[in-house]
Amino acid sequence: MNKVYSNASAALEGLLFDGMTIMSGGFGLCGIPENLITAVRDSGVKNLTVISNNCGVDDFGMGPLLYSKQIKKMVSSYVGENGEFERQFLGGELELEFNPQGTLAERIRAGGAGIPAFYTKTGYGTVIAEGKETKEFDGEWYVMERGLKADLSIVKAWKGDKAGNLVYHETARNFNPMMATAGRVCVAEVEELCELGELDPDSVHTPAIYVDRILEGPRYEKRIERLTTRPRTN
Repeated sequence: MNKVYSNASAALEGLLFDGMTIMSGGFGLCGIPENLITAVRDSGVKNLTVISNNCGVDDFGMGPLLYSKQIKKMVSSYVGENGEFERQFLGGELELEFNPQGTLAERIRAGGAGIPAFYTKTGYGTVIAEGKETKEFDGEWYVMERGLKADLSIVKAWKGDKAGNLVYHETARNFNPMMATAGRVCVAEVEELCELGELDPDSVHTPAIYVDRILEGPRYEKRIERLTTRPRTN
């Protein structure tokens, strides 16, 4: 079975439809599937529910999909770097399901592991717990959170082989590994596509069984989300 596609648009062919749920890997602008996000935007698919730690910045990452009004709902943990997100949310144009960051990560991991729900102390007694089941264990109160799944997961890795085994680079190994397991279909883009046998099996983070399609990205901007500098001293 050939999993290799020539470009992002080809890799997404036949997978996109209006109203679908997409998981998009990365943290801020680190480790995001840049080419696949652009292909989703260019496809014109709309009314999307997007599960992603955040929504990028105004002109990069998931941000352009906000400007094109393709996103109906975000399931996120941090949204503070995107002015258009703020405008649409406060204007009632965008739904938001807010999650503590660790809870979001565990909801995705649970979905990929076939765990429908779990209990966590995080958020108990706050607005996060409103409308959710709570339960006492050993004298402590917990909130029940549902696992998350998606119609499609798009992830980005440093290296991958033609079977779909993936290796992430340092901090880009954030939401990508668990998202790869939680989509009905997973499409991965990599900086370097390797032949079978080139990757050290002990270094593989996402086994090929989770990856349905793979492509080598032609270029990556790898922008810095917020650049902080200090004056040089002699």
